[in-house]
Order: sequence, then C-alpha cells, then structure tokens
Amino acid sequence: MIDVLQWLAEPLEFGFMRRALLISAVAGLVCAVLSCWVTLIGWSLLGDAVSHAVLPGVVLAYVVGAPFSVGAFLFGVLAVLLIAGVRGTTALKGDTAIGVVFTGLFALGVVLVSRVPSQVDLNHILFGNVLGVSDQDIAQVLVIAGAVLLVALAKRRDLTLYAFDPTHAHAIGLSPKRIGALLLTMLALTVVVALQAVGVVLVTAMLITPGATAFLLTRRFPRMLAAAAAVAVLSAVLGTYLSFHVDTSTGGMVVLCQAVVFALAYLGAPRHGIIARQLRRHRSRGPHRSPADAATPLS
Repeated sequence: MIDVLQWLAEPLEFGFMRRALLISAVAGLVCAVLSCWVTLIGWSLLGDAVSHAVLPGVVLAYVVGAPFSVGAFLFGVLAVLLIAGVRGTTALKGDTAIGVVFTGLFALGVVLVSRVPSQVDLNHILFGNVLGVSDQDIAQVLVIAGAVLLVALAKRRDLTLYAFDPTHAHAIGLSPKRIGALLLTMLALTVVVALQAVGVVLVTAMLITPGATAFLLTRRFPRMLAAAAAVAVLSAVLGTYLSFHVDTSTGGMVVLCQAVVFALAYLGAPRHGIIARQLRRHRSRGPHRSPADAATPLS
C-alpha cells in the first residue's frame, strides 16, 4: 500500500521539484484567470495564435543572449498587430487571418531553431523545461504573473463588462478598443509565464481548459474565476507530483490532469453536465408509458 505522506514528501526533498511546483502553480493560476475572459469572449483561437507565434521571439532572444521573455512578449504583440492588420485590410474572416499569421510565425520559429540547433533546445521551447528553471527564471515569472494578476484584479469589472456586452461598455464611457488591447497585452504576458512550465505547444491548453471547465460548473463569473483557479492550481500540483513518480513530462502531465477534470465536469457538472441533462430529460418524460406501449395490449 502506498504511504501517502512519503508519496507527498519525497519530491519536496529536491530543489528542482520545489521550483517546478511553484512555477507550475503560478503559471496555472494566471492562465486560469485569463482563460475565463478568453472563453467568454471567444478568443480561444487567438490564444492559440499568440502562444505559437512567440516561438521565433524565444529563439532570437536565445541567439542574442536576451531574456527569452522579452522576445516572446514582442512577438506575441507582433502577432496580434499582424492579425488586426490582415483583418482590417482584407475581406478575410478573423479565423483565417489568425491561422495565416500564427502558422507563418510558428514556421519561422521552427526554421530559426533548425539553423541554431546548438544554441536552442527545441524540446525545451516546445514542451517546457519546468524542472530546469533557475532562481532568475522564478523571479521573472513571479514578477510578470503578479503584474498580470494585479491588473486583472483592478480591471476585473471593465474586463467582464467587455466580455459580456462591449456595446454597453462603450455606452457608459469605456473604450472597448483599449480594454481589448489591455486584455491582449495581458494574454501575451501570460503566455510568457506559461512557457516556462509547459512550452509553446501546451500553453494553449492552459489558456482554455480551466475557463472551459469552470464555464460548465457555473455561470456566475466570480465563481467561474474561483473554479478555474482551483482547477488549474490543483492540476498543476497533481500533475507535477505524478510526473515525478511515474517519470513523465511535467508539462504534459499538468495539461493531462486539466483535461481529465474537464472530462469529469463535462459528464458530471450539476446543471450542464451530460449526466444531469439526461436525468432532467428522463424526469420530464415522467413515469407514464409511451403511446406505443399504451397501444400494445398486455399479455
């Protein structure tokens, strides 16, 4: 039988695991908060675009010796500007513009990686390197995450109104364009935070899954924020522990835990889960026999 206390305590004996738990939990928390607004506004594909478009920025930052967060943030902003430019100057739909820009920038990043293989570890960029973070990386993540969370707390009402009804936000004197630009900047910074934990490929999941899970559990936004944060942090801690004990990718296991929780919510959410809806449908029919049964004589 597994000794639970030993199972919990063993990873904490190693400094790299303590740092991994901290980074994973912080990244999960900030991604969860942003994912609620991303889910409500319908920016899931845009989050995917930003997370993939930062790859060339990360590679170039490694090449010139600059902090990777600077390159990631600049290319995240560049991706948003390019998408807005393509949408504003052509008749292409938004999803088409997003697809063209993010695949083009991601491909540029892959090409750059292939040209400088000795300086850049493709696996670390794509899938994260949470077990190899330094004290400087932790400080950087904590500062960026703290800034994003403070802005989210200060502007939560404006952001929520923008998500639900941008027309009303404009009518009461708010600028939807400025609020949207603020949210996009926060999104780019959040991607920078999450890159340390799960890498480019899995950032999208952390920006979408917690909010989508919370949306199934509740439609009240404050509760949605709390539920998303709880799902993300618990998944980060559990995923990091499991990755240590079964020797798997930490980022992949964290995202897998989030996916499992989403599946449970999809099936068992009290009001919006599949099981609850089937039960309500069954009860609405009542105990009466169907017309076909009524027409069949009993033997």
